[in-house]
Amino acid sequence: MNNKGFADTETIVETPNDNGNAEKPLKSNQIISNRVDINVLKSKLQESESKEFKKNLIILSSLVLGLGILGIYLSL
Repeated sequence: MNNKGFADTETIVETPNDNGNAEKPLKSNQIISNRVDINVLKSKLQESESKEFKKNLIILSSLVLGLGILGIYLSL
């Protein structure tokens, strides 16, 4: 009974030599970053904030008007 341990049961797996494909990127064209104007971003942000403010103002005014109508109705 010769028991050599784990050293005898190891299997060596060789990987193929595909180093040439790994060096090349999948896309050959380079990505060119465009510059963004900060004023354009500010105007878009301001526009979206004004739309949100108008929506919130309409909701708030309708709630206040509803409470006023309910108060008048219940006081009569």
